[in-house]
Amino acid sequence: MKIGIIGYGSMGRMFLEKMSGTAEFAKEEYLIANRTQAKIEHLRDTYQVCDSNAQLAAEADIIFLCVEPSEMKKVLTDIQPVVGKATFLVSLNGSIQFAQMEQVCKNKFAKVIPSVTAEVNQAQTLVCFNELVEPQERELLMRLLSCMGDVMELPESEIGMGSELVSCMPGFIASIFHEICTVAATHTMIPEEQIIEMVLKTMAGTGRLMLNNKYTFEEVIGRVATKGGITEEGVKVIHNRLPEVMEELFQKTLEKRSLTTRKASEMFGE
Repeated sequence: MKIGIIGYGSMGRMFLEKMSGTAEFAKEEYLIANRTQAKIEHLRDTYQVCDSNAQLAAEADIIFLCVEPSEMKKVLTDIQPVVGKATFLVSLNGSIQFAQMEQVCKNKFAKVIPSVTAEVNQAQTLVCFNELVEPQERELLMRLLSCMGDVMELPESEIGMGSELVSCMPGFIASIFHEICTVAATHTMIPEEQIIEMVLKTMAGTGRLMLNNKYTFEEVIGRVATKGGITEEGVKVIHNRLPEVMEELFQKTLEKRSLTTRKASEMFGE
């Protein structure tokens, strides 16, 4: 079994490091191709570095397409003449639909939505499959991805919102807690780095508490926000003001995702 990775940007690099760090396949079974060849020359001593996408596609059994949406059609067109019918193609882009990619390559396809939290093996990686993928191939891909954390299968129609909840969410969470720390700093003499550490560790501990004990959000609030107490006042502000912000957040991000999907349709000539 040979695993190909086309595109050696941040995602391609992470996928290679994480998957090849397991005992699933030997390092020499990984093939790498990149538009800028100089970026992957240092990998030759450990992996199979290919001179072109077509060279990789002719040899690999599974190919991870770690490329920008604007490059997807070109890459598929490059590999179409040489890719085998049994080759399993895995796209890391949620906005390009199976039907669009199948116009170029009539292959087994999966879409994978990664998260930056894979770097610490705490990802919620999303995956969906087209109708050609066999059960054993689904199992293999999900096993490969499990080296980065949990793997969750969703229907293609839900990948967009799923992406907001796992792939975009680290950025949303970081933005929210950045604002909390910034405002908190105006009310205290505690050093900024200590404020950030206090908040981050509390956030991580709260998540672990909820997951371990299967607490709901309401149960955690009930344990902390006693009737007539200090926490209750803050919770009231959040309940009154934050829903409007969250509604606008998802409206804007889903609108942007819809625009990306339309651009993909244009690129594939629909």
